Amino acid sequence: MTFLLIVVSVAAVAQTKSVHYSRPLTTDIPENAGMSSERLSRIDSICQKAIKNGDVPGMVALVARNGKIVYHKAFGLSDYPANKPMQKDDIFRIASQTKAITATAVMILWEEGRFRLDDPVSKYIPEFKNPQVFSTFNESNSTWTGTPANKEITIRHLLTHTSGIGYGAIDGDKSFQKIYRKAGISDLGTTEKITVKDNIRKLAKMPLHHNPGEKYTYGEGLDVLGYFVEVISGMPFDQFLKTRIFEPLGMNDTYFYLPDNKASRLVPIQIPANGKWVHYPVTFLDPDYPVKGAKSYFSGGAGLCSTAMDYATFLQMYLNGGELNHIRILSRTTVQMIMKNQFPELWVEKPEYYGLAFSVINEKGGNLGGMGSVNSFYWGGYFNTSYFADPNEKIIGILMKQTMDAKSDNTGWQYKILVESAIDD
Repeated sequence: MTFLLIVVSVAAVAQTKSVHYSRPLTTDIPENAGMSSERLSRIDSICQKAIKNGDVPGMVALVARNGKIVYHKAFGLSDYPANKPMQKDDIFRIASQTKAITATAVMILWEEGRFRLDDPVSKYIPEFKNPQVFSTFNESNSTWTGTPANKEITIRHLLTHTSGIGYGAIDGDKSFQKIYRKAGISDLGTTEKITVKDNIRKLAKMPLHHNPGEKYTYGEGLDVLGYFVEVISGMPFDQFLKTRIFEPLGMNDTYFYLPDNKASRLVPIQIPANGKWVHYPVTFLDPDYPVKGAKSYFSGGAGLCSTAMDYATFLQMYLNGGELNHIRILSRTTVQMIMKNQFPELWVEKPEYYGLAFSVINEKGGNLGGMGSVNSFYWGGYFNTSYFADPNEKIIGILMKQTMDAKSDNTGWQYKILVESAIDD
């Protein structure tokens, strides 16, 4: 009986088998996927030129189409001071690329009927009851006053960056930077011994930029949702991601904190200094958080590390309508809803909108050129990582770097143009 109960409990939290079967990403020649080898080689040129000019020390680029990897190369150095060559399987801090994975975890639980998207988050995390909108700030002691928000923050608000929650040390408003600093709010990964529960309970007491649903303000909403996943699932957030997303998809190099046998593959964050690249110093974050320290905080908004191959696998699941390798992570209908414009009034006359997990290109953006076709989705990370996926052309493009203050780096916008223009079918 005990054995049967264990089997039933494991089955209840496992991802389901799918009647559809999309093979894991495989490597093939570009022409077999409707791509031009000659045109893809232009990517070599822009990457090599950027490194030669000192715009970046190194990078990893990956292109996939129709489930086939047609381009996957490493350029330059992963560690400039150590003269260490970049490798295709090097591991990067993906920062805000974590957000789409956290959003996916939320939607996995939503599909199980655990909550409604328009439920107030205070129903599950009571500390968020009665939020306050920022009014005044006292420079002398970093205290603030607020007025009651006109509505509660919902799960949908958190997924779409419309909750009014800010971003602390990297917030565009210096008052919020000081308020968060005084409260000891963590924005990214940390070596300190804190937990997502402790951090989010403190965050719940912070003022909002505006009433929920009124504006788009990039902030720590996905960090709140990381804790929300713990509350709803009853599992530590890192374990939920491991068992419900990473293991089913075969994302074997994606972690909040790297195991010792993979730490040597982590690319250090680097900044330009006197014509060279040096290691990023300890500032409001310790850049060595993935390999040292307490390893107790799981930032749902910015904490994961991964490879180009692992993230391409995650995106391929989305291009497949929620399935990969006979495993269904999300239903096709849920993926379609994730890509919809949740607050159209906030994105009038803009070339894109933010859905439930990604920024999505609309018709205006598709007509501009250089952004991908209509319904392409994308995002990036604080340390110069980026990705896009085009569901019309079945293309994935990933460009992994690990730099700060790379002001002359143009490879991000160039890369998207070169990938799309390599279509030859």
